[in-house]
Amino acid sequence: MKKAFNLLDERWIPVRMVDGHLRDVGLVDLFEGANEIGALAETSPPSLVALYRLLLAITHRALTRAQGTWRDGDRATWYREGVPQQALRDYLEHWRESFWLFHPERPFMQVAALATAEETRDKKPWTQISLASACGNAPVVFDHSYDGAPTRITPSEAIRILLGFLQFTPGGLVRVIRGSDKAGPLGNTAAALPLGSTLNETLCLALHPATLAAMDDLPSWERPVISLDNLCAEPSLATGTNDRYTRLSRAVLLDPEEGSSIQWIRFAAGVALADDANAPDPMASYRSGSLGLVRLSFSEGRAFWRDLPALVPDGEGKASQPASILGWAANLRGNLGVLSADEVLLIAGLASDKAKLLRWRSEQIALPTLLLADAGLATYLREEVKRAEAVYDELRTIAITMMAATMPTATSKDTRARARAVFVSGPATVTFFASAERALPRLLHEIANGAGDEAYLHWSKSLLQAVRDTWDMLRQNVGQTPLALRAEAKAFVRISSLLRTLQPEASIAGTQEALS
Repeated sequence: MKKAFNLLDERWIPVRMVDGHLRDVGLVDLFEGANEIGALAETSPPSLVALYRLLLAITHRALTRAQGTWRDGDRATWYREGVPQQALRDYLEHWRESFWLFHPERPFMQVAALATAEETRDKKPWTQISLASACGNAPVVFDHSYDGAPTRITPSEAIRILLGFLQFTPGGLVRVIRGSDKAGPLGNTAAALPLGSTLNETLCLALHPATLAAMDDLPSWERPVISLDNLCAEPSLATGTNDRYTRLSRAVLLDPEEGSSIQWIRFAAGVALADDANAPDPMASYRSGSLGLVRLSFSEGRAFWRDLPALVPDGEGKASQPASILGWAANLRGNLGVLSADEVLLIAGLASDKAKLLRWRSEQIALPTLLLADAGLATYLREEVKRAEAVYDELRTIAITMMAATMPTATSKDTRARARAVFVSGPATVTFFASAERALPRLLHEIANGAGDEAYLHWSKSLLQAVRDTWDMLRQNVGQTPLALRAEAKAFVRISSLLRTLQPEASIAGTQEALS
């Protein structure tokens, strides 16, 4: 393989400029124009997160190489004035030889040893590393690609796809070098990233601390060339954030054709990442589960704001564990003296069930920075979201009972199970939480401003309207048959009681009781 396509110079990263225009840039131009770039414009959520992680690793290593450690005050200066360009230029030029996408010895984020390994003699289609493509027994809707004759992609597409795959690949069977392999650092994760108004601001908000231990935390391109023996080794703990952000969780070697297009790759198990409960991924948040804290992911049909408590601090650490990157952003905001501002968060990633890919998703949420910094305010938010869940649970119970009453043998367990299945597959859940969500921005700001009474009252009104909207829809769906009307009449007492608890008078009493 000849040297070709240097990522410092080639235009392979899509960006959105501050003025709204879209363009592709290389790494050198990207860092030089970080104050004129609004954000990355990659459309694949896994690749988008992976690109940001790559840029953060480069920034961290460049600054570490130039000045060693730094503090939040330094980050505040860089936020206002820009990350030191000379440090970035010097670092990229120092490691220029490691940023060739095609290289006989050190292809970027790849394993050159696969070219001569007997185990990887048979090539795979590039769709093997595409989280959006049908490959093997993992078909994707509307993707009709055929493994035996894959389409060709450009080097720019290939490296962005590869970066996303290495971070988000689920664990499972590999059968090359090793029988199976661990998941990537962000497998089955809804990753969190604070966003600034420019790329420079984003890099400063999300930049991980520089400690003495971080001096030995090297990204993949600064490490020795990976051999087949490395791929056969047992899973290893990450040396730090830079290692996590650039871990070669699978061994891949792109096989360029004439014109540098990619149709085939060589593929094997990678440098497996061992689980470390004491050092979770900086972009991963954890919520309460039945057996303790579980990593936050995306669930089908579930509004993400229901998991907002996982993003805010918990004084006891039992209900949630927010991503540490959110704390770094809040610390910087505090140093800048703008804790009253909103923090725009990108929540993006891929959900999987073991080796089966389920969905990817990307959302942006504006969360008051005070909620990321104050555990007391975060507790109030947690309680209000919990109250919404409790109201929904009561509404669901009433609705399932009403639905079962419209079916033959209404009191049997099988009938109730059918009614529950009808409820789950219907629009009731989406209707309730979509209706309540309209009041969410106001709730967040009232909590952040310490207006507890107003927050409780307005949120109660929102939940009241959500119950009404959902109940009207449920009544229409059960129909007007005599059996349905009788079932609705029986449910009337319970639904009326639920509505009364959310009336303004009851809400005010609830506020006074909570204060006492």
